[in-house]
Amino acid sequence: ISQVTSFRGVAVRSLCTSSPHEHPEHGRLVYKGNLAKAVLGVRFFSYSTSIFNLLMMPYIILKTGIGFDSLLVQAAFYGLVGFFTFVTPVTLHILTKGYVIRLYYKDDMDTYTAITYNAILAEKATVFHQKDVKIPDITKMFTTFYAKTKSMLVNPTLFPNPQDYNHLMGYDKSFYFNLEEDKEAGERK
Repeated sequence: ISQVTSFRGVAVRSLCTSSPHEHPEHGRLVYKGNLAKAVLGVRFFSYSTSIFNLLMMPYIILKTGIGFDSLLVQAAFYGLVGFFTFVTPVTLHILTKGYVIRLYYKDDMDTYTAITYNAILAEKATVFHQKDVKIPDITKMFTTFYAKTKSMLVNPTLFPNPQDYNHLMGYDKSFYFNLEEDKEAGERK
């Protein structure tokens, strides 16, 4: 496919073998999360303030001479500082680790590739088959589905093609009810 774009009035021609929504390794882009930049920004800010806090705390304690006579007050002070230094970034990571930034689909292999952020804010690819998707029995706050054992969070309204979401969740499969099996299972109880 040949694309022509203009750069300062000069036509520039580039050869591209796939559309912008195709990825040679992962397949066709079927979902793009709209909170990806916000998740990255919040986690980066949390990490950077924690690192800044760790670097500045010894300096502040030494230069200002902050010292408490009571061991209980010292423990409370350092506990509060430690809470915001360590617990906040860990909590943010746990809450946002399953947020899907992009989701790709390969038709020929019926596999999905979910791109999420890992603990060091790098993109991580998780490849799974549609048959590995499990929908939680009870609605969970930060989980739309499980891919194998990993929880994933997507917004169904952000799928440009609703059929892609239906296929991901297995809603396009027909349901078969075997009344004989249900009857036998009921008799065994």
